[in-house]
Amino acid sequence: MFTLWQSLTPDGRLLFAARSLRLFAYGFLSVVLALYLKSIGLSDADVGLLLSLTLLGDTVISLWITTTADHWGRRRMLLLGALLMLFAGALFAVTRRFEWLLVAGIVGVISPSGKEVGPFLSIEQAALAQIVPGDLRTDVFAWYNLAGSFTTAVGAFCGGAATQYMENSGVVGPDVFRPVIWGYAVAGILLAALFLWLTPAVEHPPRASDSPAPPAARFGFGLHKSRGVVAKLSALFALDAFAGGFIIDSLAALWLVRRFDADPLMIGTVFFWTNLLGGLSGLAAAKLARKFGLVNTMVFTHLPSNVLLILVPLMPNLWSAAAMLFARSCISQMDIPTRQAYTMAVVEPDERSAASGVTTVARSLGASLSPLLVGPMLANPALLGLPFFLAGGIKIIYDLLLYRQFVKVPER
Repeated sequence: MFTLWQSLTPDGRLLFAARSLRLFAYGFLSVVLALYLKSIGLSDADVGLLLSLTLLGDTVISLWITTTADHWGRRRMLLLGALLMLFAGALFAVTRRFEWLLVAGIVGVISPSGKEVGPFLSIEQAALAQIVPGDLRTDVFAWYNLAGSFTTAVGAFCGGAATQYMENSGVVGPDVFRPVIWGYAVAGILLAALFLWLTPAVEHPPRASDSPAPPAARFGFGLHKSRGVVAKLSALFALDAFAGGFIIDSLAALWLVRRFDADPLMIGTVFFWTNLLGGLSGLAAAKLARKFGLVNTMVFTHLPSNVLLILVPLMPNLWSAAAMLFARSCISQMDIPTRQAYTMAVVEPDERSAASGVTTVARSLGASLSPLLVGPMLANPALLGLPFFLAGGIKIIYDLLLYRQFVKVPER
């Protein structure tokens, strides 16, 4: 790690710091978001609808920002994303009205999943791919994801602990959760401050001929030669994210309450370990990818994790369900740095921001649909386990399709 850290430029280290701060805020919020929305009077169906539309709004905003980032400037667009994060957090904290919550969720940047949303990941990946040597790219992405997973874990624990502290102090109703919501808004301010320190080195390099983009790029969201492969990857990643949307952290927290009557501190502790173990699992991805290839690593580590996911609702108590989640986390995120590195490896250098943006938006779009279906399931005791069965089953289908389609596609 020390050698890898030395290989990073100051811009690379700032991007790592921004990732860490942002994912802390996402984890901090995800533990309590659905519980907060319930406390202000929303029904299960309304919570599912709001979370779906929040993810959908992030998709639209991200598509516009990431596909224009190389034109308007990556630093400028990262700063805009941070300000939208501040806007969403502040508005969520001050209103109970469903329509204003929709505005905040759709226009702003807020993470109900505890995972990346908004334009940040796509732009940062493109910048890192540019300032890091190609032979270190998968390693850097693995540590970049670990930094996010670790701080998500710490954020989840802190969110649960803060909520538990408020409850123990006699605070009741939405005020139990509101300090966490305000903390998310403050993180947007701090994130904007970090982005202001980035240098022009993170901007995309000019074309060698100083010629305009190929005509196809003007109508392909910034893509030209790689539009076909990006379209296929986007469709598959959307399917995977649709499956994952059934078990996003906010809804999983609500499931733990409904299934096992878990308290906020226990939920935060469970998410701490799942995120930490998941991040550590990503470190092994680089070594496996060098030996077996990126696609093989993505698929053959993801398949068993999905079987474990299906087993979670079959567990008889909280501890056994948590143990199954922990076991899954030990292998569940090996596909993330490999997926990111693979996307960067199969497109042209000047398409990286757009390719990452389009595939990330596809994932966000897929993930935005399933929470809408989860609300009614959580309201029906007979269907409580269904989100896990659907998530694991659909993810297995995704793995098989990905292997069939891309195992023989060459990397650049």
